[in-house]
Amino acid sequence: MSNQHSFVSSDHLDRDLYTSSHAAEHVLNAAIVRAEISESFEEYLEIFEAFYADDIEVSSDTLTEPICGKARVRSLIINFLLPLHVMAEVAGLSVSIRETAIPGDAADETNSAWTLDLAGVYGATCTLTWCTRRRWAGSRVVYERHYDYQSSGRPLTQDDLSLNTAISVEGCDGCHSAF
Repeated sequence: MSNQHSFVSSDHLDRDLYTSSHAAEHVLNAAIVRAEISESFEEYLEIFEAFYADDIEVSSDTLTEPICGKARVRSLIINFLLPLHVMAEVAGLSVSIRETAIPGDAADETNSAWTLDLAGVYGATCTLTWCTRRRWAGSRVVYERHYDYQSSGRPLTQDDLSLNTAISVEGCDGCHSAF
């Protein structure tokens, strides 16, 4: 009878957890950067569904208390993405997002810096930056904190967008509706 014991060092487990959470972070962030808000905001919701735990907790420097649960966070995301999508699709807003990983030591925690560039059709720009800290449980985000918000440029207004385009209303002989 063999009485062999297999020991796995905690360093090995930490390294595996570190590798898996950082690999998942890379895949999540790449999906966010590749998605096109001008084409659809639903793609971002699919990313959210795939990567976030049902009991997700989200906090930020601007929130008085964390938002808990996938349904509440999804609602917050829709309220942000839907107007952005409409402005990009209908009004010509140019939207680009970039991410830079921030090195860290924690096995189940990742950090990244984000830049969101918004450009109106007439050249006005606004840039928003922030950092994100995520905690992972396996392949799912269980905690996300947004911090260090900054903006440069000026807020874009309807004058910066192509909202004055006349669109013909079908069945309305000669009448036009302006967006």
